[in-house]
Amino acid sequence: MIILQIETPQETITNSLNTYYQNFLIILPRIALAILVVIAGVLLAQLITNIYKRRIQKEAEDPLMARFLAQAIKIILIIIAIMLALQVAGLNGIATGLLTAVGGGAIILGFAFQDIGKNFLAGIILAFNRPFNINDTIQIDDIFGKVKALSFRYSHIKTFDGRDIYIPNSDVLTKPVANYTADGFYRVDFLVGIGYEDDIEAAKNVIQEILDSNKDIVQDVDHENFVIEDELAASTVNLKVFFWVDTKDYRRASLVLRGLIIREVKQELAKRKFNLPADIMELKIYGTEDAIPVKVRFVDDKKFKDEIL
Repeated sequence: MIILQIETPQETITNSLNTYYQNFLIILPRIALAILVVIAGVLLAQLITNIYKRRIQKEAEDPLMARFLAQAIKIILIIIAIMLALQVAGLNGIATGLLTAVGGGAIILGFAFQDIGKNFLAGIILAFNRPFNINDTIQIDDIFGKVKALSFRYSHIKTFDGRDIYIPNSDVLTKPVANYTADGFYRVDFLVGIGYEDDIEAAKNVIQEILDSNKDIVQDVDHENFVIEDELAASTVNLKVFFWVDTKDYRRASLVLRGLIIREVKQELAKRKFNLPADIMELKIYGTEDAIPVKVRFVDDKKFKDEIL
């Protein structure tokens, strides 16, 4: 004879709670151990990252790559610690579900924050392969300056007029980047106008002597400094001067040195009696006017004499 014992709702709830409580007591040591594994993993990740930053990152030639590796090491160690903790707690199914949820969440967040995700991925790509380094002088579109810092979301550019510009890494990755200091050399040029009556070859020799004697200009067989005839302008024969500079300090080499060479060329040409004429203007008379008064000022022993023509 089988006797069925029917539990009351109160007894069912009590028995269920007791069962859950007993199961909780059984797995409680595992949960505590899992928490300790997570805490130990985070502390270990932080310790290893700090050691890496102190001993390697400060001496690294590539700051962005060093920073990327430091963050990657920390994140990987924390993920390993969490997965081990779930294994210790006997929650293998939760670990699998968590990985699936993270993957799905990453896709959703990727669509929700496309610009942030795009810049972050561009930063990772630039960490391994990029056309510039810290302190290089670059130009992206109309932004021209020196690279001061690199991160996973933007590149920090300091312009020569003092502005701090933060360019999204996606723009750095997709737009043309002109690096003025990649190989350490940059060619500077400027125009010099001499009179038509002057000896062109003699003027070129004077300028060439200045280029060859300047110690701040690069002097080697691979980087030739020279002067050529560039244009027969309205008032002058224009000579174009080319010379190479060391661009470790772009502002000093390209801007300051260029100005010094221009000044020296001007002074030397004037000293050797070469004419450096300004533009000649032609005046035409229209209508009923048959003449216009012109005042010419002549210089004679530092005394000015005016005559009316």
